[in-house]
Amino acid sequence: MKSILLRRQFLDFFESKSHTKVNSAPIVLKDDPTLMFTNAGMNQFKSYFLGNTEPESTRVTNSQKCLRVSGKHNDLEEVGKDTYHHTMFEMLGNWSFGDYFKKEAIEWAWEFLTEVLKIDKNNLYVTIFEGDKTDGLQKDTEAYEFWKALVDEDKILLGNKNDNFWEMGDQGPCGPASEIHVDIRSDKEKAKTPGKDLVNQDHPQVVEIWNLVFIQYNRKANGSLEMLPSKHIDTGMGFERLCMVIQNKTSNYDTDVFTPIIKEIERITGESYGKSEDIDIAIRVIADHVRAVAFAIADGQLPSNTGAGYVIRRILRRAIRYGFTFLNAKTAFIYQLVNVLSKQMGEAFPEIKSQAELCKNVIREEEKSFLKTLEQGLGLLDNLMKESASKTISGEKAFELYDTFGFPIDLTSLILSEKGYQLDFDAFQKELAKQKKRSKDAAQTSSEDWVVLVQENKSDFVGYDQTEAEVKLVKYRKVTSKKDGEQYQLVFNKTPFYPEGGGQVGDQGCIESNDGSKIYIIDTKKENNQIIHFSKTLPSSLDEEFKAVVNVALRQKTAANHTATHLLHQALREVLGTHVEQKGSMVNSEYLRFDFSHFSKLTEQELNAVKYLVNSRIEESIAFEEEREISYDKAIEKGAIALFGEKYGDKVRMVQFGNSMELCGGTHVNNTAKLWHFIIKNESSVASGIRRIEAITSEAAKTFLNKESQLLDSVKSILNQPQDILKSVESLQEENQQLKREVEQLNQLKLKQIKSELQTQLKDIDGIHFVAKKVDLDAGAMKDLAFQIGGEQDKVFIVLGSEANDKALLACYISKSLVESENWNAGKIIKSLGKHIQGGGGGQAFFATAGGKNSAGIPKALETAESIVEQKLTAG
Repeated sequence: MKSILLRRQFLDFFESKSHTKVNSAPIVLKDDPTLMFTNAGMNQFKSYFLGNTEPESTRVTNSQKCLRVSGKHNDLEEVGKDTYHHTMFEMLGNWSFGDYFKKEAIEWAWEFLTEVLKIDKNNLYVTIFEGDKTDGLQKDTEAYEFWKALVDEDKILLGNKNDNFWEMGDQGPCGPASEIHVDIRSDKEKAKTPGKDLVNQDHPQVVEIWNLVFIQYNRKANGSLEMLPSKHIDTGMGFERLCMVIQNKTSNYDTDVFTPIIKEIERITGESYGKSEDIDIAIRVIADHVRAVAFAIADGQLPSNTGAGYVIRRILRRAIRYGFTFLNAKTAFIYQLVNVLSKQMGEAFPEIKSQAELCKNVIREEEKSFLKTLEQGLGLLDNLMKESASKTISGEKAFELYDTFGFPIDLTSLILSEKGYQLDFDAFQKELAKQKKRSKDAAQTSSEDWVVLVQENKSDFVGYDQTEAEVKLVKYRKVTSKKDGEQYQLVFNKTPFYPEGGGQVGDQGCIESNDGSKIYIIDTKKENNQIIHFSKTLPSSLDEEFKAVVNVALRQKTAANHTATHLLHQALREVLGTHVEQKGSMVNSEYLRFDFSHFSKLTEQELNAVKYLVNSRIEESIAFEEEREISYDKAIEKGAIALFGEKYGDKVRMVQFGNSMELCGGTHVNNTAKLWHFIIKNESSVASGIRRIEAITSEAAKTFLNKESQLLDSVKSILNQPQDILKSVESLQEENQQLKREVEQLNQLKLKQIKSELQTQLKDIDGIHFVAKKVDLDAGAMKDLAFQIGGEQDKVFIVLGSEANDKALLACYISKSLVESENWNAGKIIKSLGKHIQGGGGGQAFFATAGGKNSAGIPKALETAESIVEQKLTAG
């Protein structure tokens, strides 16, 4: 059975059981601060499990795109080495929110596998939770009894807390789980070892395919468990593993989920899958990783150096280096696989088809960039080997190569072993552990249980219509982190505070008590459909009614910038074309940042046209219009723009300023005139095919123009109030260039003169031409001088000192013949000499420099240099 049909059969089966089919959530999470990526099918339903939102349907089913490369579920380094781990995978699932429970979940799972898919019952094993004394939990006899009616008892196995008790995190909904495992070994192997002995033993052909989670407890901050008021079902079945079973394969990569991609890799690289273990692993890594990276980009997450973007970049770079090392791929090629992926999965996930060009552009540029890094890293590694006094390379240096240049440590180790060197891996691991500790300490957060004052399912947002409201505190908790210290998170029954979302920062303001005291709200966020207010303190009385007051000045500036992003989006599409799509934004009270898809840098004419269009709409004083409860389909039909990577419900909010129509939940000004003026501060590239515009409006624009005006007046004053200021500045530039040319000529003459003097002062020390001299030159000129003399004379040892720019400088040059024959190292020598000028330095074996703050130490450094030469010759 083809994978496309298998996915369809699963969804059809559960639709026949009165489940509502829902779309996959984006692989990159936008509104859940506790998770970086969607790593399980249940993520988009967390608020239902927590009781914060009432589900529209109590039974749903879907195929969810998941990514597991960080945190608790991190399989990245296993991917490719075996045949069943993946970064991005599909999770087929069915859920019940307070509807059916264990009996139906177990019976329907068994029916689908054995009756619909016709999997041999003899090859299936099930596990149930054995209980846990620490938590005071008994064996899940309820699940056992339901399974006993369907399965022979010797195929029902007990599983421990690690395998058969599922938890959302350290806190929150959890419960026992029942796994279904399948044994796809040959009859001969089954006769040797029973399948039940290999369950949960990481055997590649005895694998878990379906996990049925019975959510019935809530884990509190103190570790204790309490029963949930409603019981839920959360199941997840690995689509790729199921395809392996149904298509009678022993590897996920042999199924039609991966074979089209693998064939394309073979075609492009000329290598064959099945040729060798190294090549097979490399091809599996690339086939897997291109799916994760392409879907992340399609869902709006670009590779970057921080957060989720860094994880995506790391996945792609792992694929590139496997291709570079084992497939001899020295040019970009992974981007070409997007065409196959788009064709293969476009029906189930249309976003990969509509965003295919963007995915290709971004991946191609990332490949080109990292391949250059690999080349640079190879050169640096070569220098490390040349400069090393032994055959063991410093772990600290290898870590610097890894941390600063992104050069993979396994590639470092491989190259070193090929050249007869070894890596001090323990030292590398120590440096890596230090870095991880720094990162962990910076992000470490602990939170207490919510203290519930009033049982409320949700907190209503009233901030579109009012900036003040009478509110009641529903619940609160204390959160402590090294970064922010101790804070309180407050939830009210309603709030005028806008929570961070859609690129817009959260509101600030205060909560006023009846006695006039205030609690300041420093940020507002949304988590699991709850609007959470951050403060440093708690109100003295918790059960009274408070007045919630938004900082209107900040809100208005932020709203103006948010409105500007809509006008900018429309203007860009008019000037550049309708291929322009928003790819990210950041809106606060100071400025706005807008990322969009476009293939080249904007010309001055295009930028001017965009500015003109936005400011024209400001001058037109266009009134704000909105429809808060319009259906998604109707809004799109009207022409509203929906953003890729965002998940929309059946009902949406449509925001309109004239012809600009977008689906948006943010706050806006009531008239474009409130923006006053729109100024673009910067236009730049974020990634291939993605441009970024940073701009300001309202008060920030006024302040900027006032400063520019004052600056212009100052320039006029300095230039004695010229009639034509532009012409006056151009004249100054020409004069400056002429003076630079004259100075350069004088410097060349001076360099020539000093060179001539030094050549006459070269001292012969046992065949080595030595000179140590203080010169009136800057660092660049000292280097030129040393290389000129060294290029005209063999076996030269030069040390120069200077006080250029009020700083003590030293430079050391050693002929390459001395470096190779005598094993001398300018980098080590300059570090020793640098102590005399109270500084440090370094460089290569044949040339190195040092800088310090003690110019008086230069003569001593030059004197010491000669004694170093004599000592080395004597020792040699």
